[in-house]
Amino acid sequence: MDRKQETETTPKRLRFHEVDSGSWPDFARLFEERGGPKNCWCMVWRATPEEAKQRSGADRRAQIQVRVNESIPIGLLGYLDDEPVAWCSIAPRETYRDLGGPPVATDQERIWSLVCFFIKRQLRGEGVSRQLIEAAIAHAKKHGANIIEAYPVDRDSPSYRFMGFLDMFDAAGFEQIGRAGQRRHIMRLTV
Repeated sequence: MDRKQETETTPKRLRFHEVDSGSWPDFARLFEERGGPKNCWCMVWRATPEEAKQRSGADRRAQIQVRVNESIPIGLLGYLDDEPVAWCSIAPRETYRDLGGPPVATDQERIWSLVCFFIKRQLRGEGVSRQLIEAAIAHAKKHGANIIEAYPVDRDSPSYRFMGFLDMFDAAGFEQIGRAGQRRHIMRLTV
């Protein structure tokens, strides 16, 4: 296999870092770049009722930054050659509003929710989402999670596509345990 062919078929390997005050500038840069989610700032599922009334990108940016400054987990950045190129929202389920998952059954359940993905356009279709899921699982487990919950949609869904696709989570070993609304599936992985 020649070098060009190898580069085109070998997935780019990312490194991952939790979003914290040190990586905040990278997070902000990724979200503010062309095509980035600068309108939502991954606050759709996190906003309190009062915060939800403030819908501008600037308001949402400030809301997520407060969480980062208070060391509340919000997710992971994926880096390629020291450049932030991908994001996934992975955090304790109680830091989100109701996502539709079943109530916590016992004190032993420590559920983390994997909610949103953003990958720069030029890296889509190159296995980055698989790497994000793997990194999110490892990160949540390291921080005490024993259940990872996700809320993906079918590939032909007209909405909620930012939450990932059912087949991605099937491939990662998640099991479907129910539905949240008409489009989102509830999937779990015990770790």
